[in-house]
Amino acid sequence: MLKQNLPNQIFSLPNKPFFHGSNSHFHHSLLSISKPRPKTTTHHARTRRRRCRAASDTTSNKLEDASAIADYLVHEKPIKVKAAVTVKQTMTAMFTGIGIERGIDDIQDLLGKTLLLELVSSELDPKTELEKPTLQSFAHKGGGGKVVDGEVSYEAEFEVPAGFGAVGAIVVENEHHKEMFLRNIVLEGFPSGPVSFACDSWIHSKFTDKRKRVFFTSKSYLPQSTPAGLVGLRAEELVTLRGNGLGERQHGDRVYDYDVYNDLGDPDADQALARPSLGGKEFPAPRRCRTGRPRCESDPSAEKKTRDFYVPRDEEFSEVKQLTFSAKTLYSLFNTLIPSLGNVFVDADLGFHHFKTIDSLFSVGFEVPELSKEGFWNALLPRLFAGTGNVMRFEPPGALERDKFFWMKDEEFARQTLAGLNPYCLQVVQEWPLKSKLDPEIYGPPESAITTELIESEIGGIMTVKEVNRKKLFILDYHDILLPFVSKVRELKGTTLYGSRTIFFLTPEGTLRPLAIELCRPPMDGKPEWKHVYRPCWNSTDCWLWRLAKAHVLAHDSGIHQLVSHWLRTHCATEPYIIATNRQLSVMHPIYRLLHPHFRYTMEINSLARESLINAGGIIESSFSPGKYSLEICSAAYDQLWRFDYEALPKDLIRRGMAVEDKNAPHGLKLTIEDYPFANDGLVLWDTIKEWVTDYVTHYYPEPDLVEADSELQAWWTEIRTKGHADKKNEPWWPQLETSNDLIEILTIIIWVASGHHASVNFGQYAFAGYFPNRPTITRIKMPNEDPTEEEWKFFLKKPEAVLLATFPSKLQATRVMAVLNVLSNHSPDEEYIGDEMERSWSDEPLIKAAFEKFSGRLKVLEGIIDERNANEELKNRSGAGVLPYELLKPHSKPGVTGQGVPNSISI
Repeated sequence: MLKQNLPNQIFSLPNKPFFHGSNSHFHHSLLSISKPRPKTTTHHARTRRRRCRAASDTTSNKLEDASAIADYLVHEKPIKVKAAVTVKQTMTAMFTGIGIERGIDDIQDLLGKTLLLELVSSELDPKTELEKPTLQSFAHKGGGGKVVDGEVSYEAEFEVPAGFGAVGAIVVENEHHKEMFLRNIVLEGFPSGPVSFACDSWIHSKFTDKRKRVFFTSKSYLPQSTPAGLVGLRAEELVTLRGNGLGERQHGDRVYDYDVYNDLGDPDADQALARPSLGGKEFPAPRRCRTGRPRCESDPSAEKKTRDFYVPRDEEFSEVKQLTFSAKTLYSLFNTLIPSLGNVFVDADLGFHHFKTIDSLFSVGFEVPELSKEGFWNALLPRLFAGTGNVMRFEPPGALERDKFFWMKDEEFARQTLAGLNPYCLQVVQEWPLKSKLDPEIYGPPESAITTELIESEIGGIMTVKEVNRKKLFILDYHDILLPFVSKVRELKGTTLYGSRTIFFLTPEGTLRPLAIELCRPPMDGKPEWKHVYRPCWNSTDCWLWRLAKAHVLAHDSGIHQLVSHWLRTHCATEPYIIATNRQLSVMHPIYRLLHPHFRYTMEINSLARESLINAGGIIESSFSPGKYSLEICSAAYDQLWRFDYEALPKDLIRRGMAVEDKNAPHGLKLTIEDYPFANDGLVLWDTIKEWVTDYVTHYYPEPDLVEADSELQAWWTEIRTKGHADKKNEPWWPQLETSNDLIEILTIIIWVASGHHASVNFGQYAFAGYFPNRPTITRIKMPNEDPTEEEWKFFLKKPEAVLLATFPSKLQATRVMAVLNVLSNHSPDEEYIGDEMERSWSDEPLIKAAFEKFSGRLKVLEGIIDERNANEELKNRSGAGVLPYELLKPHSKPGVTGQGVPNSISI
């Protein structure tokens, strides 16, 4: 009897029981005819017969979910379903309490017409093979309209007829004149349980954009398994997100597209602020998000500067973040505090005359008279305004608190290459003698002045260079990347530059000892090539020259850290991944849902960087040695050094000679320096991420051919290579995407870069560089022994400390950078740490939920491992008298400047 009353297709599922698979495929989703709206409509276009047929070539796809079958069996009559809608109360709404539009919106609320909801069936109509009509209902305020924990509830009611099919999506239209932030929608009343839609998105007003918003359930689908009734919506949503590449993007838009970095300069304001576009043959670079702003009148290839840099609406900081420490601090820092410092230190070239003046920045501070609002800055930046009034006083950085003289020590200089702010550049000396690869006709003889005899004299008879066998000598090599810029940089006022090489020796106790620094100047201004080697010495003159040479190398390392290890390899390289993910992967796609937490706020923070940090005349150009050529160095590094496959931590270590493959060693690698804190902790985190990604990918791609058959995934990877990183599109090293193992490696790299890599180069900035003599960002004068006049040399011999202080940044440069680093090292109160929060789509899949819980548990174990390592006195590169413990890869942190914590994403 029952069989006679049900559609035949229920009983024609191909050899499958109703409840099958690891999680029984419970989807919880039927849709309903609305009570207030007896009329039903098909969503968007009524006549799309199209792509849906490809997804409906088997009837099993129409009622694949056991929950849909269960609902069909349970009710033969319409059932009542309630929709609970949660909207975040925004400050914008609170402060727009007057005006005609607000009055109209209040009337709409009273009439119960705030949000129009349309439920979408995941099935096609079996007769027409078109989408079924959507079911509509207006949502009205619930709970008496009260705001609870900053949220407002709305309610709607539907009547769901038997046989409507599983709910696959909900369409939302905002009837207000202002946008609103939609948190989630829950449908209750189905026998199979509630149906949830995690939205977390801004909904534009229908008066500004007629297009409705679409949200899908938490059930993830590969393109080829998309329910037939959702195929059209899935495709249309991606078309919307891609845009048409035309016009200027407006606030509220949700369009993702590519462009070159042609907005760093401001030639219309001043020709001195003109900068070349980055991206293309001359200056290769990853692509940024297109804004479509008008072109400059004086340079049609450049975009005009505007106050607000467009990013897609849901990529912007949330209002919670806008009103909390981090975002509010950034805006205040860049727009108010930094400009005010220029009025405190009127002479931009004024340096520090005594070290006690530097120390006074942390003990006494200085007044910033222009800053008003008593108490405002103390609350906003307590670490910078710890006193009363507008006195700016810095908190002592962690390294300085432990050892006031840490910055002077050679052992600390060496240790920080392994456990400091930039652990990505040290490499094994792999060729001897050292030679440049630059054109000798332009840059002089390629041979280094660091000779075998010099090194062997420093090793002191322990062994010869040949006996070292290239595994005991290490190098920071900034020779070839910087030397082509030396001549141009030296034309700028108040800065200088060298190409440099620094050699270290691995001692028997596993620590590094600096042996030699080579500084080089190419032939220029009619002068021949100049190069000199400095060594730790036991006489006063050479000892001071060694200190000065270290200052130059540290300035080089600071620039490479900020421009390459930090900006290029994390912020800049990641933006194309975000754009491609939103353009090519549906929000229903499991890989989209895996990556989405790792892209939070990155585009917004990158736009702020383009506005105030890496722009012409910004913090980087005004305070780092390369000046206006800083981003050209970044481009050169991208061209010569960046490879996607080498962004994997194990391959990066192998490339630098810091590890070799060893199947019997932990993580499959044997480290060249066993006590390498960044690598030791990083490899545990890398393996933990990779295990989570492996569990996730193998769940959704159980068959070997599914990766190649995934059209969205293939388009995503193609676009990353050919559009996002277009200047590298023909490189042979790009990984193929053919198997699940290929996908696992690619995804692990992207997640590692956004989390572990970025954390390791960002959140220690104030701890290590807040006391700028440890990591000066600029050297303002050349070495005293480079073609000195008699007067210059005599001054150095008489007052070497004054020469070192004159080499360091000016007061304005130092305080600007210190303030910026303090803020950039800060964790926001709403920070989302890796492994902390489970996405709704993961919790609905039992196997994925279990895999994430295992992932989260392993990260907690890593915290204990790091604590144990830091307590081990045998590990001298991370423990010892006055040594700052290495905690940058501890997964979790409290808010503030802590020197630990790995957020999911590049959010600061």
